[in-house]
Amino acid sequence: MTNPAPAVGPRRALVVRGGWEGHAPVEATDLFVPFLDENGFDVTVEDSLEAYADTELMASTDLIVQCWTMGDIPAEELLGLRRAVEAGTGFAGWHGGVVDSFRMATDYLQMIGGQFAAHPGDFVDHTVTIMRPDHPITAGLSDFSLHSEQYWLLTDPLNEVLATTTIAPADGGPWSEPLTTPAVWTRPWGRGRVFICAPGHFLADLEHHEVRTIIERGMLWAAREASAGE
Repeated sequence: MTNPAPAVGPRRALVVRGGWEGHAPVEATDLFVPFLDENGFDVTVEDSLEAYADTELMASTDLIVQCWTMGDIPAEELLGLRRAVEAGTGFAGWHGGVVDSFRMATDYLQMIGGQFAAHPGDFVDHTVTIMRPDHPITAGLSDFSLHSEQYWLLTDPLNEVLATTTIAPADGGPWSEPLTTPAVWTRPWGRGRVFICAPGHFLADLEHHEVRTIIERGMLWAAREASAGE
């Protein structure tokens, strides 16, 4: 899939962060801003969803990195976000900053292809299994283990699943068989690309070699491609 190139100038990344402070939106996104700088992006950081309603800003943005847990998104901001992605702007993020955002906004959930449902056992030892070692986001990576939140997610078949995790049945719980759920996926949305990484509750998770590699590669993969003249 080839994304349309921006008209002129360096690529622009828009980092939108806020919502529930438990996911440390400022500290978490600050981990990745230098990486974007080093890869030639002109980075704008916004602590308000109002950026999504800025038509000029969104039209010139090649990558949106969102870290906004829970909360509500106004209709105008949601429309601006969806229009930008449909027109070719990439969308990327991790954990609750994307899959536990705007729980009542069904148009948002449709775009990203997943919704947080639960994290059985709170912080548990679990494995993330690489399903697509041939994909540029996960190439060369092996299965890895985390002690963190393990997300039970509701997802749809449009997703290209790059990694999964299997949730064990809980003693006395309402499910009796292991449940395998997507952990990393991509999906096309109009002319844009969407990248989602479910791990990432703790800052230490984001510093984990495989998790950080997946997120960094995922952001680059999702971003609209630079024009041939740059």
